[in-house]
Amino acid sequence: MQFRRLSAFALPVLAAATAVFAASAPAYPPHLTTSPDILAADLMARDQAISSDAFEGRGPGTRNGEAAAQWIADEMKRIGLKPGNHGSYFQEVPSVSIALDAAHSSLAFNTPTGAITPNFPEATVYWTPQYASADVEVKKSPLVFVGYGVVAPEYKWDDYAGLDVKGKTVVILINDPGNEERPGNPAFFKGRAMTYYGRWTYKYEEAARHGAAAAIIVHETGPAAYGWQVVRNSNSGNKLWLAEKDRNASRVPIQGWITLDTAHDLFKRANLDYDALKAAANRPGFKGVEMTGETLDVRAHSTFKLLNTRNVIGIVPGYKHPDQFVLYTAHWDHLGVKPDVAGPDKIYNGAIDNGMGVSSILEIGEAFAHAKPRPQRTVAIICWTLEEQGLLGSEYFSHHPLWPLNHIVGGVNLDGGLPHGHARDLVLIGNGASQMEDVLAGVLKTQNRVISPDPEPENGGFYRSDHISLSRVGVPMLDPAGSSDLIVGGTEAAKAIRDDYRKNHYHQPSDEFNASWDVTGVIDDLQALYTLGDTLANSDAWPNWYDGNEFRAIRDKSMSGKK
Repeated sequence: MQFRRLSAFALPVLAAATAVFAASAPAYPPHLTTSPDILAADLMARDQAISSDAFEGRGPGTRNGEAAAQWIADEMKRIGLKPGNHGSYFQEVPSVSIALDAAHSSLAFNTPTGAITPNFPEATVYWTPQYASADVEVKKSPLVFVGYGVVAPEYKWDDYAGLDVKGKTVVILINDPGNEERPGNPAFFKGRAMTYYGRWTYKYEEAARHGAAAAIIVHETGPAAYGWQVVRNSNSGNKLWLAEKDRNASRVPIQGWITLDTAHDLFKRANLDYDALKAAANRPGFKGVEMTGETLDVRAHSTFKLLNTRNVIGIVPGYKHPDQFVLYTAHWDHLGVKPDVAGPDKIYNGAIDNGMGVSSILEIGEAFAHAKPRPQRTVAIICWTLEEQGLLGSEYFSHHPLWPLNHIVGGVNLDGGLPHGHARDLVLIGNGASQMEDVLAGVLKTQNRVISPDPEPENGGFYRSDHISLSRVGVPMLDPAGSSDLIVGGTEAAKAIRDDYRKNHYHQPSDEFNASWDVTGVIDDLQALYTLGDTLANSDAWPNWYDGNEFRAIRDKSMSGKK
C-alpha cells in the first residue's frame, strides 16, 4: 500500500471468533472453517493467518512469500472459487530482483565546496533498475533542477522545456505543481488534489524519456504523505521489477531519493535557494535551473536474479454472462524480512497492509461462491503480487489481461483497510470519477450512510494502489477507504487514529495482527461492497467514467471495439 487510508482503529474488543482452524500443513497457518456470511470473526481469523510470522512478511519470490500466495489459492479452492486462469489459480508475473550491495556501492555529490556523501539509507537511497551488468556507473553527471519533473500538455506545462538533460542528473520535487502553493487559477492542475504527475514512478519514467543518467527525488513528508522511514524501508533492500527483454535499458540508470536536509545543503553549495526555487516551480512559466558546479558520481553494484511470483485469481462463473467480469482485488505481498532494520523484530507482517484487504475480498468471494442463484456475470477475486514495488502485478495483468478489457464491467480494490467501528460514511478515494459511484451511493443509502470525499486529496491516494493499473487501461475502478466519521468519536477520532497508523505502523514491523481490533465498521463496508458487486453482476449495466475524466476516452475507445 502507498499510504492514504482513512479509516481508524477503535477500542472495543472483538467478540470471541466463531471461525476455527482446520488441520493443514504444519509449517504454515492452517485453513479455516468459515461461514458463507460476511462475519467479523472470519475476517479476523483470515487476517491473523495471512499476517503470520510463518509467511515472513510475504516477500514476492521468496519461499515463504510464495507460500502465502499458495495459501490464498488453497483458501479460494476451499471456499468454492474456481480457478481463474484456464484451470489455474495463478498468473505468472515474470520478474527480476535487483539488490544493491551498499557496501560496494557509492554515491557522492561533487560541489564547489567539497563532496557530499549522504549516508545510505538514512540520508539517501538509490538503486539501478538495469540488470545487464552487475555494475552501473554514472560519472561527473551535471545536476539540473527540473522542478516537479512534469510534462503535461493538457495543462500547458513542461518542466523540461528548453533543457537538454541527456547524461545529466535531474533533481525533482515530490508531488505536482500547485499541490502546496495554489495560484488563483482553479484550473491550475487540480489544485490541492494530486494528479498522476505527482507519482514518483511517473517522475522516473519522464526522466528516462528525456535521456537523464540519474533521477533524484527530494523527500518532504507533507507533500509525500509519508515520512522518510517509508522511503528508507521501501527502497533499501531488494527491489523487484517486471522482467523486460531489454533488461530495463530504457529506464533511468540510477534512481533515488534524498532527504530535505541533504537537498538544502546541496542547493546552498550551488548558491541556490531551495525554498525560492520550489516556490518558482509552482508557477506557470517555470524554467529548469542548472546547478552550476555540481555533479554526481554513482557506482551501483548489484546482484540480480529472475524470480517466480504470481497473481492469484479465483472466480465465481456467471450463469448467464460468464464472459463478463466484476472484479474485487487486493495485493497479497508486503515487505518481507529486513535483517538490517533496528530492533528485534525484522518481519514486516503487513496485517493491515494488506492482510486486511486480502481477507476482505476472500470474505466477499466466499459469499458469492455460496450465493443462490449464482450471479449472472462472473465475479473475479484477484490478489496481486508486487504492489509494494510499484504496482507491478496489476500492471502486468493490465498489459496481459486474462479477459478482454472491454469484458470487464468494473471493479473494487481494497488496500490496507484499518479496523474501525460503525461509521456514518464510506470514504471514496478519487471520488467524482465514475458511474460506479452512483450504484454505491444507492447501496449506502440503505445503511443510512453516504459517500465522503477524500479529505486528503493532496496525497494522491487514487494513484497509489493497484486500481490505477486497470484505470489507466480504461476499466472503471473504485478505491474505498473506510470512514472519516465514526459513530463513536466522529471525525477527530478517525483522523487521530489514522495519523497514528501512518506515523507508527505503516511499513513498519509493528503492522501486526491485534485480536482487540473492532472491525464492525469494516463488515458494514464489506456488506455494502458485496451488494454493489451483486447489483452489477446481476444487471446489463456498463458503468463508465464521468465525462471529463482522464480515463473516459480510453474506456470509450475500448468499448467501441466490443462485439
